[in-house]
Amino acid sequence: MSKIAYDPVKDRFAAVIRRFPILRTLFYKLLDLFFLRSWYIRRVIRRRARPLDEQSEWRMLDAGTGFGQYDRFLLKEFSNIRVEGIDVKEDYLADCRNYFGEDIARQKIQFKKQDLLEISYRDEFDFTICIDVLEHIEEDEKAIRNLAKALQSGGYFLMHSPSHYSESDAGEEDTFVGEHARAGYSKEDIVAKIKRAGLEPVDVSYTYGPPGHFAWMLIIKYPMILLNKISLLALPLLALYYLPVLPIALILMRLDLARENEWGTGIYALARKP
Repeated sequence: MSKIAYDPVKDRFAAVIRRFPILRTLFYKLLDLFFLRSWYIRRVIRRRARPLDEQSEWRMLDAGTGFGQYDRFLLKEFSNIRVEGIDVKEDYLADCRNYFGEDIARQKIQFKKQDLLEISYRDEFDFTICIDVLEHIEEDEKAIRNLAKALQSGGYFLMHSPSHYSESDAGEEDTFVGEHARAGYSKEDIVAKIKRAGLEPVDVSYTYGPPGHFAWMLIIKYPMILLNKISLLALPLLALYYLPVLPIALILMRLDLARENEWGTGIYALARKP
């Protein structure tokens, strides 16, 4: 199986949307709609962060902010939040600083270039999210330890990554996504790494179970393979493809969210610092 490369496709989209804020807003909405992991992550954050927001000002660290998708959600969802978004890619950070300019001026959010293997935060945040980042890092345990140190006592750590079941999309010597350092995590693997970082697991669950994985193949995998081979000029053809396929995929994703998956090609782990 040939590898799929997300970064080149993401970079092409970034080049288009960085000039037009309205397109970036639409892009965020599409990410939230198309990626089932966003459905899971937003649900967990709403449940766990609502009590924090009702009490007083609190701080969130978005470790691997990327396009700023979750930052937009956080700022819209919670009134007492302050967000710090970090990433190693300066071009993504520059785009976020431009888009979130008003929020930066209100001191609701800031963006910094930081490497998770080198951060030195100590007891600063109430919540840390690390969404689809750890699979890219060889020294993932060091990154988790650094993020655990960044949390205050009682603070939450939330990660999402592909699971070890995602190897079904690859050969034994290959990974489906070319930028990954590993195929994914099992429950036992991520729980052990979280505990060694000094965190207590709260909820570890598989995402993209049978219905969600099939939806992902329909609306993410096959279109991404196509976009890796041809230019963005194919977008009108994709629009015609999505017209009948998207409603089916959304139903499958809703079913996935409502069930407890015995297996899935994604996994999230919520943990708390004692």
